[in-house]
Amino acid sequence: MGYLFEDLIRRFSEISNETAGEHFTPREVIRLIVDLIIVNDDEKLRGQGIIRQIYDPACGTGGMLALAEEALKEFNPDIRVELFGQELNGESFGICKSDMLVTGHDPENIAFGNTLTQDAHKDRRFHYMLSNPPYGVDWKKYQEPIREEAATLGNDGRFGAGLPRISDGQLLFLQHMISKMRTDEIGSRIGIVMNGSPLFTGGAGSGESEIRRWMLENDWIEAIVALPTDLFYNTGIQTYVWLLTNRKDRKRRGKVQLIDASGERFWTPMRKNLGSKRREIRDDGRETITHIFHEMANGGGPWSAVSKIFDASDFGVREIRVERPLRLNFQSSPERIARLKLAKPFLKLDPAEQDDVLNVVADRLPTTLFMERPAFEVALTKALKGAGVKIGAPVRKAILSALSERDESAAVCLDGDGRPEPDPELRDHELVPLKEDWKDYVAREVTPFVPDAWVDETYKDDTDKGVGRVGYEINFNRYFYRYAAPRPLAEIDAELKTLETNIANLLKEVAG
Repeated sequence: MGYLFEDLIRRFSEISNETAGEHFTPREVIRLIVDLIIVNDDEKLRGQGIIRQIYDPACGTGGMLALAEEALKEFNPDIRVELFGQELNGESFGICKSDMLVTGHDPENIAFGNTLTQDAHKDRRFHYMLSNPPYGVDWKKYQEPIREEAATLGNDGRFGAGLPRISDGQLLFLQHMISKMRTDEIGSRIGIVMNGSPLFTGGAGSGESEIRRWMLENDWIEAIVALPTDLFYNTGIQTYVWLLTNRKDRKRRGKVQLIDASGERFWTPMRKNLGSKRREIRDDGRETITHIFHEMANGGGPWSAVSKIFDASDFGVREIRVERPLRLNFQSSPERIARLKLAKPFLKLDPAEQDDVLNVVADRLPTTLFMERPAFEVALTKALKGAGVKIGAPVRKAILSALSERDESAAVCLDGDGRPEPDPELRDHELVPLKEDWKDYVAREVTPFVPDAWVDETYKDDTDKGVGRVGYEINFNRYFYRYAAPRPLAEIDAELKTLETNIANLLKEVAG
């Protein structure tokens, strides 16, 4: 029933451009996720009287739950498996619940409704959790209860680490699953497939970065596996399997494994495309990926090109704000006076006051170019006093702004304490690896090129005592980029000449 229903869903989603990955997860992807989350639990799953609870917060028709149970039963026929899930789509929920009834499970463990706003399994914790939440779906329609929970419960709730941007709720599902981890000695394992957005979207201090920071600093992420493109029925985008646990093996503590399983050695083209699905993961490819993860392959071995081990802190950066001094020249010129006439503080003056100000700047100020602000301010004060004109601070600021222009040869503008004023237009941000001292980084990467720059040490976040804002991102391309040398010019030139000859011959045939 599930297969038939999901095939219908796939066909209709092709017509209606349904959200990527919202309904149907290919079976080979589910089997890969299941293999990955149980491969390190061999000893824990052996023997009599073993009970395992499996949960999918976006269970659809129950495909992930069914295949997870199948894998556990194959490993240990005596194991007792209890399945739990929640689903928002009414038809999918009905199919899943009926499947639970047919296969001897408690259908009441499958709940209907929105997992993010109405957690039907609020007080439960699970051994295994796996899910394929919808990609790139906004949560604007039901944001109020989520924001309220985050604000009122904080870290005691599900979303205390942060909220992702309103256009994508994938990380909300992941936080929800983490809140369901067991706190006993067995702990929990999570396998979730998402697109690339949760890996790197959002800079330091953003909701996405704070969620990644929370997971990495708590050392929950075991591995992330990059899957091939064109695996899903209604999208060709690349997806990633995240593997998390709160009971890491000793060798994995403080480490994160990245596996690039997108290469041709792991997939095969399908004989007939099914929607956007043009590829499938081979059985031997799935076994290889699982082996690479289980053995924690790294270094100079046969899989060094597709598997790398990192410290969790390797993904952290410190965003520092680099300032450069403001340098301005000043002059009373027709072009600059025209700018003053458009300034809001000037426009708020009555006509007589406007005329007085224009008389001062046009007729009483010298037209020479001032290279220092204090000298120009003295000249402006003298001109105003001589004309008997009094102005407020906003108008004075508008005059200084309108009659000035940036000039690298001008003197540095100083504040009331004698310190250089920063130029907002020259402000820059540098990302310093978390393992490196930011002062050493600035001395090497900034000062040699802009000697007058300095770091704004007041720019920092609330959760870190150091300078700057801490952020985390996981950029697969940075770690698995493969340089492809361009073809030799002689080869390209020869190909172009061949094409030109072919075109000329075709034109001769057309011309008779």
